[in-house]
Amino acid sequence: MIDAAPEIGRPAGRHLRLDTFVRLRWLALTGQSAAVVGAQFGLGLNLPFGWCFLVIMASCWLNLALRIRFPASYRLSDDSAALLLAFDIVQLAALLFLTGGLQNPFSLLFLAPVLISATALPPERTLALGLLAVGLATLLALVHRPLPWFADGRIELPFLYVSGVWTAILLGTAFTGVYAWRVAEETRQLAQALAATELVLAREQHLSQLDGLAAAAAHELGTPLGTIMVVAKELDRLLGPTATPEVAEDLALLRDQVARCRGILSKLTSLGEDNEEGEGFLQTVTFGHIVEELVAPQRALGIAVAVTKQGEGPEPVCRRNPGVMFGLANIVDNAVDFADSRVEIEARWTLERVWLTIRDDGPGFPSEVLLRAGEPYVTTRSRKGGARAAEAGGDAVGAGLGLGLFIAKTLIERSGAQLVLSNLTGAEEHGALVRVSWARHIFERDVIAAQPVAHNSLRPLPERDAAPI
Repeated sequence: MIDAAPEIGRPAGRHLRLDTFVRLRWLALTGQSAAVVGAQFGLGLNLPFGWCFLVIMASCWLNLALRIRFPASYRLSDDSAALLLAFDIVQLAALLFLTGGLQNPFSLLFLAPVLISATALPPERTLALGLLAVGLATLLALVHRPLPWFADGRIELPFLYVSGVWTAILLGTAFTGVYAWRVAEETRQLAQALAATELVLAREQHLSQLDGLAAAAAHELGTPLGTIMVVAKELDRLLGPTATPEVAEDLALLRDQVARCRGILSKLTSLGEDNEEGEGFLQTVTFGHIVEELVAPQRALGIAVAVTKQGEGPEPVCRRNPGVMFGLANIVDNAVDFADSRVEIEARWTLERVWLTIRDDGPGFPSEVLLRAGEPYVTTRSRKGGARAAEAGGDAVGAGLGLGLFIAKTLIERSGAQLVLSNLTGAEEHGALVRVSWARHIFERDVIAAQPVAHNSLRPLPERDAAPI
C-alpha cells in the first residue's frame, strides 16, 4: 500500500514509552522521600518537612494522572517528553530551594534529566533542558533557604564553594549531554543501518522469488499453449473452406485467446523491468480501491460490512505496500470475527490527512489489550469465538498467541501512520473502534515523487538507495 516510511534520521521507534518515564519518576520520588525522611528523623536536621513532601506529592499526582490517562504502551512525542523532563527539573529545583540550594550535595541530580534527554530526544530539546537546569542552578546559587543543619548550629558554606558547585553542574551538563547524545546517536545509526540492510535484503529476496516463479510459470505454461496454438492452426488448415462460419469463428477466437495468454506470460516475466504501464497498474492504487480490496473477502461471511467514502479534493493515491495491506486486513478480519452483526468501515480524507476507521458492534477490546496495545503476546481472543469462529465450531477459539495485533500495528506504523484503539462508549453503542491515519503528504509521497519522472523520455535507472517497507 504505502512505501513511505519515517525518515531514516528520525524513526518512529525512537519515541520513548510513557511507562519508562513513569517508572523512572517513581524511583526518583522514592529516593527523594527516603532522603527527606532520613535527614529529618534519622539525622535530626531541621527541614521544612511539610513543604518538601508537598513538592514530592506534586510529582506523585502527575505520575498517577499519566498512568490513568494513557496506556502503558503509549509513546511520547518529543515535545511531551521534553515537558515531562522540564517538570522534573523544576520539581528538583523547588526541593533544593527548600533544602539549601547548591549547598545541598544532591544538587548534582540536575544532570539526570539532561542525560535522559540526550539519549532519547533531539539535540535542540536537550539544549533547552540544559539551559533550564543551568538557569535554575544559577537562581539557587543566589536565592535559597538555609542548608538544614543540627539544632545546635548553622552552617553557611562559602560562596566560592557554591560557585564551584555551579561550575560543576554547568560543565557536567554540557559534557554528559554531548557525550550521551553522541553515543546514543551512533547506536541509533548502527541500528538503522542494520534494519535498512535487512529490509533491502528481504525485498531483493522476495523479488528474486517472484521472478523465479514468474519465469517457471511462463516456461511450464508456454509448452501447452504452444501445442494448443499448433492444433488450432492445424484444424483451421484441415477444415479450411469446408468449416461452417461458427466453427471458423471459434477457431479464430481460440487463436486470439492463446495469443493473449502468451502476452500475459510475457508481462509476468518482465515484472522486474521498468515497465511504466505494468508498474502503474500493479503498484499505484487509490484509497477507495484499497478499502474495496480489504472488504471483498469478507462479503460472504454473514456479517454486514458497510463502507463509506468521503473527502475533500481528489481521492488519495498511494503505492501498494503488502505489509500494510496485511496489517489492515488483519484488523478487518478481527472486526468481522468479533462483530455481532455489522462492521462499518469509513474512509475519509482532507488536503492534509487520510483516515481509515473500522468499527464493529461486538464486545470491544478487553482492558488489558487497550493498556498494552502493540505489545506481543497480548491476545484479543477474550470470548468464546466470533462470527467466523462460531460457524467453524472449532475448539481452538481463543488459542491465539497474541501476535496478530502486534504485527499489524508494527507494519502499519512503519508506513508513517498512527493507529489508535478504543471502545465505543455511547449510550446505545458498543464494540471496538480502530482508527488509522496518515499525513497526506506521507500517504502520497512516493506517487508524487514519481510523477515528474513519468514524463521523461529517457529510461530512468532503477532506484537502489531506497528501502521501502
